[in-house]
Amino acid sequence: MLPNYFDHDVATRYDAGSPDMFAPEVLDPTVDFLADLVGPGGRALELAIGTGRVALPLAARGVQVSGIDLSAAMVEQLREKPGGQQLSVEIGDIATTRLDGSFGLVYLVFNTIGNLTSQDAQVACFENAAAHLEPGGCFVIETGVPGLLKLKPGERFHVFEHAESHVGVDEYDAVTQQMWSHHYNREPDGRYRRASVPFRFAWPAELDLMARIAGLRLRERWADWRRTPFTAESDAHVSVWVKPRT
Repeated sequence: MLPNYFDHDVATRYDAGSPDMFAPEVLDPTVDFLADLVGPGGRALELAIGTGRVALPLAARGVQVSGIDLSAAMVEQLREKPGGQQLSVEIGDIATTRLDGSFGLVYLVFNTIGNLTSQDAQVACFENAAAHLEPGGCFVIETGVPGLLKLKPGERFHVFEHAESHVGVDEYDAVTQQMWSHHYNREPDGRYRRASVPFRFAWPAELDLMARIAGLRLRERWADWRRTPFTAESDAHVSVWVKPRT
């Protein structure tokens, strides 16, 4: 069984720890993008559905949303929200857990592909997504571009946020493509609580190759959900791969 870094303690704090991700200017373009791909009444599968940040508003658009997540504690948070009881969610590994039926859309947001910390697991995730897709269906990933270009030669650490209540530091190993996201959150008593999560980073070109292995082809790539053009300066991407109809 994969390590679960999203236990009860993390799950109960998760939404409060990422309030910006619930802001309409962030969430609405995400849901618009996905709803346009699958269409009203279509079936969508969210890998790592978590607390339902994206799944619940997408379902409110008339999309039939199902999910897979490794953390029962995160899904418990989803179930407590309006509409959360109506979503079909399977507890399991997003790289291997298989649901019945086919979907017009499979999606994986907020850097979660990196939670699979080996190349084999990431390839398996693409293959699992492709196995769930109907012909013509799309697999969408939102993730960051590796921040190595922000580092000087020999450096390993990049501070991505330095605020009163939170300090965030990414640590990179360029040889193994492993990274760790270190978070220092200030508690009410003034002390800082540290949490570290491992990731495996991959460049867009490597993800395209994983898609080809799974029988998918790149359809489009943007810098964000608003379809801002992706350039060499982009620090994130939203990529769409399609399952050919023939």
